[in-house]
Amino acid sequence: MFEKILIANRGEIACRVIRTAKEMGYRTVAVYSEADRHALHVRLADEAVCIGPATASESYLKVDAILDACTKSGADAVHPGYGFLSENADFARACEKANVTFIGPPVDAIHLMGSKRLSKIAMIDAGVPCIPGYEGEDQTDKTLMAEATRIGLPLMIKASAGGGGRGMRVVTDTAEIADQLKGARTEAKNAFGSDELILERAVMRPRHVEIQVFGDQHGNVIHLGERDCSVQRRHQKVVEEAPSPAVDKALRARMGQAAVEAAKSCNYVGAGTVEFLLDASGEFYFLEMNTRLQVEHPVTELVTGLDLVALQIRVARGETLPITQEQVQLNGHAIEVRLYAEDPSQNFLPQTGEVMGWRTATGPGIRIDHGLRVGQVIGSHYDPMLAKLIAWGESREDARRRLIRAIEDTVLIGVQDNRTFLANILKNPAFANGEATTAFIGSEFADDPSLSVQPLPREAWAIGALLRTLSLKVDTSLRGWHSAAMRPQPLTLVSGEQRCCLTVEYRPAGVDVMIDDKHVCLRVVDQHADYLVLEIDGVRTPVPYHNDGLRCWFSWRGQGFALADHTHTPHQAEDGPGSGQVRAPMDGLVLDVRCEVGQTVNKGQVLAVMEAMKMEHSLKAGVDGTIESVSIQCGDQVKGKQVVLTIVS
Repeated sequence: MFEKILIANRGEIACRVIRTAKEMGYRTVAVYSEADRHALHVRLADEAVCIGPATASESYLKVDAILDACTKSGADAVHPGYGFLSENADFARACEKANVTFIGPPVDAIHLMGSKRLSKIAMIDAGVPCIPGYEGEDQTDKTLMAEATRIGLPLMIKASAGGGGRGMRVVTDTAEIADQLKGARTEAKNAFGSDELILERAVMRPRHVEIQVFGDQHGNVIHLGERDCSVQRRHQKVVEEAPSPAVDKALRARMGQAAVEAAKSCNYVGAGTVEFLLDASGEFYFLEMNTRLQVEHPVTELVTGLDLVALQIRVARGETLPITQEQVQLNGHAIEVRLYAEDPSQNFLPQTGEVMGWRTATGPGIRIDHGLRVGQVIGSHYDPMLAKLIAWGESREDARRRLIRAIEDTVLIGVQDNRTFLANILKNPAFANGEATTAFIGSEFADDPSLSVQPLPREAWAIGALLRTLSLKVDTSLRGWHSAAMRPQPLTLVSGEQRCCLTVEYRPAGVDVMIDDKHVCLRVVDQHADYLVLEIDGVRTPVPYHNDGLRCWFSWRGQGFALADHTHTPHQAEDGPGSGQVRAPMDGLVLDVRCEVGQTVNKGQVLAVMEAMKMEHSLKAGVDGTIESVSIQCGDQVKGKQVVLTIVS
């Protein structure tokens, strides 16, 4: 038995585990890096211990620091959440040695399923359907090339360790096999410390369907139905739902039984997920097993009525599963999307900044899991996922409609995010009809406006102009008063690479903004500290905002905007893509510098590589020319917008 649970994680999953642990009567301990000192999960826990600097390798990934926090706080159990150390067999083993209960599966199961090569061999032995391929111990280039030729095209190359799409390649041209093998090896070694690979026949345009399994210490294993996670980018999930629109009762039973057999084969205990690829014919194949709670577990909770974290804790303290397979029922439908600090129009470039406004959507069937608070700084050290937006409905269509509204009603100000991208996915006919496969984003959704920079609506420029000129300290009845007739005021606003010159004129009925010889009429109906109620060309609407005088952030019609006042900034002083200055796109770590002073470079050439929010970003030359200065070296931490290289033509 244990009395106090330490949550070895951060953000929304730490908050979510703390909530259930408290409801069950446990004392909770948060751990935090120096960057997370004021984070929400730290505030929610009963106690908290600092475990190191912002860098994850020196804090959240440091086993000794986690166990030392257990000793200091008296915590006798650890819940690892997901990510970080959740699937680290050495960490689970260290907890055992320290007499700290690890709320997760046995060490041997983590070790086995942590290797795609070894787990696939085990699944073949257990009779679980697997994709034909090569999972042998001989990892020489000669053998891998021979096996790739035997398997044929299309070919999938996978890193045996890790996940998240790293070390994964799809090959459709024989001439590319050698280079792709080399690239996958290098990426796998850098990401996971192992360059071991497996090869498989690529299943094109499949669905990604996973089964939630649960086992106890008494040999009982059940499944809780499936989740469809087919909508992905870069092999990372974007939308998850339960149940799958492609799975009927008979197929659910077959996939569920295969997942249970997979779990039993490694004496599994606790929450786990067996992932499958489902092809168009209805055949399914083992992909991998995740030995932890999944990001998308809320959709299973909503359709089963079970608290999976509570089940984890009950199983960890030795109880028998309180439910049998026959008692598992799936009610209604649930869909989840992942809110990220990223810019989909810039190839999903992660974003940093301060959270200046945050308001979650509410309503029947809506659930928001998050770890955000106003004033929090979203930095570059951790994954850019900020929250999970989930909706339940009696039907799939009910859940889809509710989630679209929840996405559009959620307010995040100060950090660019992917709300429009998520809402557009749910509105897409292929998704609405339940037809989306893993190829969805690259095919049916490829031309969606959210994936490219779109001109700002005239109304957005007008709202920005109003916010720029609005004085929060002046009585609204006096706003615009002047002893003489006030002439229209010129204003220049900038949003990214877009620039708008307009004029603002106060009138008795409100504010008139002239943009490209067209008028937008706005009237302030009501004003609060963080939102306005505006009437825009006769239509009344709430506009949450933050205004620091020179910049303004606001949400309008479910989309976030950020505008800066450049009225008094000389146009030629602004750095454009062809200025010769190469800037860091965000805060991050320099991994590689591929140029030196005096070197001739071409436009588009990669000059440096940096890492931020668990992703690599290439810094490229914007012009042809010669390197004039290099102000970075490997290992440097750089700030967003910092000039790191200069090119002269």
